[in-house]
Amino acid sequence: MKEIIETIILNLVDNKEAVQINELQGEKSVVFEVKVAEGDMGKVIGRQGRLAQSIRSVVKAVASRQQKKVTIEFIG
Repeated sequence: MKEIIETIILNLVDNKEAVQINELQGEKSVVFEVKVAEGDMGKVIGRQGRLAQSIRSVVKAVASRQQKKVTIEFIG
């Protein structure tokens, strides 16, 4: 799942070196912390958070096949 998030985020941002994705494993849940540069935060979140919600939806669809609950947090 981390690879999917990384592929999506890297195609959205200008400063690819500033992208960091941390994976925090739980028993049945996974939390991904996505850090991007301040200037790229708007590109990742999108208008009214629509792009961020779309990213979450795609990852949740993949996670549901593995019976895991996924949360994505965007950190600037």
